[in-house]
Amino acid sequence: MRLPGERVAVVGHVEWVEFARVDEMPRAGEIVHSRETWEEAAGGGAVAAVQLANLNGAAHFFTALGDDELGRRSRAELEQRGVTVHSATVGEPQRRAFTHVDAGGERTITVIGQKLLPSGENADLPWEVLTRCDAVFFVSGDVAALRAARHARVLVATARELTTLRRGAEQLDVLVGSARDPGEHVEPGSLDPSPHYVVTTSGGLGGWVNPGGPFRAAPLPGPVSDAYGCGDCFAAGLAYALGAGRSMDEAVALGARCGAAVLTGRGAYQGQLVAGPSGPPTRFDQSS
Repeated sequence: MRLPGERVAVVGHVEWVEFARVDEMPRAGEIVHSRETWEEAAGGGAVAAVQLANLNGAAHFFTALGDDELGRRSRAELEQRGVTVHSATVGEPQRRAFTHVDAGGERTITVIGQKLLPSGENADLPWEVLTRCDAVFFVSGDVAALRAARHARVLVATARELTTLRRGAEQLDVLVGSARDPGEHVEPGSLDPSPHYVVTTSGGLGGWVNPGGPFRAAPLPGPVSDAYGCGDCFAAGLAYALGAGRSMDEAVALGARCGAAVLTGRGAYQGQLVAGPSGPPTRFDQSS
């Protein structure tokens, strides 16, 4: 069952991403030829917002966009994908990224420009919407944006933003990080107050919930294509399920299915798990 109305949201950033599929990553001084190229509005916040919209039929997205053509294209694309974009326009170019995708589906990303962050101090954005949300995923933003996000019933945050999370000192329901990314490593006691749960993902090995224990990766619904967005889709699915009142085990299972699904599509969106007419499966276990 979908959550009532537009009661899921993401607070985060956007990058305009150019993708190039190559047989292998270039070594220093080497020239490689791309087999396929494409571009789209992506970045952690955008990917998670579209995944929530695909699960719920609608989602709010609080962000900041550049005052250039790529900023305008980013907004238009996200709105076409079912996302309600609440954005400040900043006097800087839209942040960009270039992503190589190798034959094994692994992605390597180079970002260009400063991360454009939504600010909770911006009174032009309707932050009061978050007080009515069942679930919010905090990807990036300032401390005031984090505090606005905490008004939601369930708050999930990425471990990429530990500095902001420490400064904000808000109680998180779930902190999500990747065991494979040094930038998302979480030491016990890293945050005060401690999150109710810390979820650590490890790709095809599954991951770990603390407190709780290990969980399995979901079966892939097709061949591996592109790992871009897997972690953000996992976290979005987990946040959605918790907002819908599901248990942590069920939430992790839906997150794993979202991560596995996007791995089989090109770029950030082609493979995302999409709800049917009556919403996501009522059973969120990996066999459904």
